[in-house]
Amino acid sequence: MSLPPDSPCPCGRLDARRRPLPFARCCGAWLADFAHQPAPDAQALMRSRYTAFVLEDRAYLLATWHPSRRPAEIAFEPGTRWLGLEVRAHRRLDPQHAEVEFVARSRHAGRAHRLHERSRFVCEDGRWFYVDGDVE
Repeated sequence: MSLPPDSPCPCGRLDARRRPLPFARCCGAWLADFAHQPAPDAQALMRSRYTAFVLEDRAYLLATWHPSRRPAEIAFEPGTRWLGLEVRAHRRLDPQHAEVEFVARSRHAGRAHRLHERSRFVCEDGRWFYVDGDVE
């Protein structure tokens, strides 16, 4: 699945006028070229990973997962529709560690689902990686 560059970014980030940022000016840049343009902070990485789930971009999800915790494979639930993301908190613990608390909503087989997670991230060589998270 792909998005036109001027489509609103699935992560829901807003510009200064409270309008949705276009995909190309938000997560699209990081998904298109993670090797040369990584997300600048943990919150941006978390948002781009949500967008990667929406777009079912396995390669990006695996590349942004810390190698110590990276699964061998990612399976997507057929028919899942992602409905929105709410970032509740973002805090930098030190220059190499951060946490992001978020709620992601989806619908699968006619039922609503809500994922509330406090995720942990690490920065290595200027690149942020998802480590793991606690689901509430």
